[in-house]
Amino acid sequence: MRTNEVNIRDPFILVYGGKYYLYGTRSASCWGSADGFDCYVSSDLENWEGPVEIFHRPEGFFADREYWAPECIYYRDAFYLITTFGGKDIKKGIYVLKADNPTGPFEVYSDRLTKEDWTCIDGTVYFEDSTPYLIFSHSFEDTPDGDMCIVKLSKDLKRAEGGAAVLFSAAEAKWAKPVPFAKAEFGMDGDVYFTDGPSIVDAGNGKLYMTWSSWGNCGYAVGVAVSESGRVSGPWKQIDTPIYPENGGHGMMFQDLNGKLKFSLHFPNDKYKERPIFVDAVIGEKGLMLDA
Repeated sequence: MRTNEVNIRDPFILVYGGKYYLYGTRSASCWGSADGFDCYVSSDLENWEGPVEIFHRPEGFFADREYWAPECIYYRDAFYLITTFGGKDIKKGIYVLKADNPTGPFEVYSDRLTKEDWTCIDGTVYFEDSTPYLIFSHSFEDTPDGDMCIVKLSKDLKRAEGGAAVLFSAAEAKWAKPVPFAKAEFGMDGDVYFTDGPSIVDAGNGKLYMTWSSWGNCGYAVGVAVSESGRVSGPWKQIDTPIYPENGGHGMMFQDLNGKLKFSLHFPNDKYKERPIFVDAVIGEKGLMLDA
């Protein structure tokens, strides 16, 4: 199938063995009962084989909804899927699945990496000095300012080590706006911000850039934060203007097979119509820019 026929949210690309492996949230089951994850395989980012189901909910499995934002990394000769799970009687949290191949089958591998009493989504793993860190959204249900957090992981990715820290809040970014439907959809009064979809890229110039999504002037959007220290702990400074301002988001950075920097995100952000798109990106004197 062609890229415009792939119906997923939160697209994530793993480049491995001369191929692209595409993971994401199933659009059809994003907002209700869910039971699995898929993978698509390509050599050119346009023609895809799949979907191949890489995980299916086992009988009696604790999570039956919010199968969100799977990200696959190759580490220590295995493949790890960092993902969100939720259920009727549990708060959304982040877990790791493991497989011998990028197309699975994956099995649940880790403990819950985020606190039981926190609502957390959209984890991404970043390695600094060979130490893995989980960056994730502590969701607006708990923190109306929309916190982006970090916690150190064990080397085997099985558990969090120590407490989580806040890197920044969506409310700090000039471009981020309170969601206009907080009262209608979530019963929440006052200003409510959200963060999701963190992705970190090392600029190679002593700086780190993080793309992340929130609500902007024109709906779902992508902004950028920069750590001028080059450390994942920051401090993170928000760029005032979003790089993708309207109706698309939850992006990630990757290098294509030709070494060119790309940005993957879903567009539009309309229920059941989401498709992955791939945009050229560049890091220069003006920072991280998209050729959208």
